[in-house]
Amino acid sequence: MMKKILLMGGALLFPMLSFSQKKDSAAPAKKVLSYFADRFPVTRVINVEYNQVTPYNYTLKLLDKDLPEGKVNNLYQLKASANIHFIKRPKWMLGTTLSYQYTSMNINKSGMLSGGPGSENINFQYHTEALNLSYFSKLFKKNIVYSGSLMVDGSDRKFEKIRGVISGTMVLKATPETQMTLGLIAFLDPSSVFSIVPSFAYRHQFANGLIADVLLPKGLYVRKEVFSQNGRVSLGSELDNTFFYLYNFNNSSKTYSFSQLEINSGLTYEHNLGSFFIATLKTGIKTIPIAQAFEKNKKMKDYIFDAKPEASFYFNIGISFNPFAKAKNKRF
Repeated sequence: MMKKILLMGGALLFPMLSFSQKKDSAAPAKKVLSYFADRFPVTRVINVEYNQVTPYNYTLKLLDKDLPEGKVNNLYQLKASANIHFIKRPKWMLGTTLSYQYTSMNINKSGMLSGGPGSENINFQYHTEALNLSYFSKLFKKNIVYSGSLMVDGSDRKFEKIRGVISGTMVLKATPETQMTLGLIAFLDPSSVFSIVPSFAYRHQFANGLIADVLLPKGLYVRKEVFSQNGRVSLGSELDNTFFYLYNFNNSSKTYSFSQLEINSGLTYEHNLGSFFIATLKTGIKTIPIAQAFEKNKKMKDYIFDAKPEASFYFNIGISFNPFAKAKNKRF
C-alpha cells in the first residue's frame, strides 16, 4: 500500500506498508501500535483475498504499432500478505512485510504474451519481501515518523529486483475526532515513475457517525460503522496495481515488467469476527488508465507495450487475522 499511480514499478505493492505506520503515529511506538489495533486497521497483520473481474475488451499497441483488439474472458487473483513487527522500542520499530500475488487469466489475444493468436490460459506469480525500519521523533514540536524499507521482488522463476523506499511523515493533528498527517515518500528505484511524491492522510468523524477518510495517494472514502460498531460500510475509490514479470515476451530473451494501474470505485463492507478476524467484501467498477510493459531496468515511460482496457466490474472477498489483537484491543 499505494503507489500504484506513482510507482508502477512495483513497490506499488506498497503498498507502502509504512504508510499506515506513518498515519498512525501520534506519539512514540505505543501510539502507532495502538492504531494498528483499531477495529478496522489500515494495515492488517495477515491478510488473504480473492478478486474476480468480469470480462472486458482491450485495444493495444506493440512498439507503437496498433494490434487487433483483444478480450479478457476471465481474470482472477489470489493475494496474501503479512505485516509483522518483531522488534518494538519506544523510539523505533523493525519489521517485515511479505506479499504474494497470483494472477490467472483467459484471453483472446494476438500473440502478445506468448504463442500466437487465439484463446489461452496464462498465469503469473509475483512476490515481494521487505525489511522496514521506523523511527519516532519530533520536528518543529510535531511528532514525526521516519521510515525506510529495503525490498526485493521476483516471480516463481527467480528474484528480480532490489529497491528501497524512504519516507518522513509529520503528525499535524491527533484528536479523538480528527487525525491528519503530511509527508514525503522517496523511491530508490530507477524504474519509478516519480522519485519523490507527497503523502497525506486525513480522518474526521462527524457527529452523525460518518467518517471522512483520505489516504493519498491511495484512496478516498466515506465510512460508517454499523451493527454496534462491529461492521463498517465504505463508499469511495482507491488505487490498486497488478504487477508481474514477463519472460519470452515478443520472442525476446529480455525480462520485462508489466504494470497496470487500477482505480476501484465502489462499496466495501468489513465485519469484525471477534478479536482476531476481519472479513471484507468489495464490489464496484474497475477502470485501468495505464497497462504497460517495459524492460525491467528501464523507466515505465520507455514502454514497448501499451494496452487500453475497458471498464469492468470487480468482486473481492478477503479475511484478515491479527494474532496479537487480544493483547491490544482498545482504541486510542
